[in-house]
Amino acid sequence: MTDPIADYLTRVRNAIKAEKKTVNIPLSKFKLNITEVLSTAKFVDEYKIVETDGKKFIQVKLKYSAGAPVIGGLRRISRPGIRRYVSYEKIPRVRNGLGIAIISTSKGLLTDKQARSLKIGGEVVCNVW
Repeated sequence: MTDPIADYLTRVRNAIKAEKKTVNIPLSKFKLNITEVLSTAKFVDEYKIVETDGKKFIQVKLKYSAGAPVIGGLRRISRPGIRRYVSYEKIPRVRNGLGIAIISTSKGLLTDKQARSLKIGGEVVCNVW
């Protein structure tokens, strides 16, 4: 697999389209950090680490509001072939502030609002709305 973050986003996107309650994602520290950001931004209900057949997974409980998924879309911005770095002045706004951009900074993974308030730029990992 060349891009595990794109795989993460695709698994979540497919689970939402199939109206699943939970989705299992192979565990890594970076994916766990993305899940923590999504959880604090209230895009997912909860998550936990589970082990099946000797492999560890992040089990993410997806959030629905009145039968509609809270996550309307996910888009990978910085890819292995094209990295997207921005200064804090040029951090993109997602859907006029209704969504979040996940930024990889020197302080860890942050939302676009947190990075702007701390005046830290970084790599734009993905957009979620």
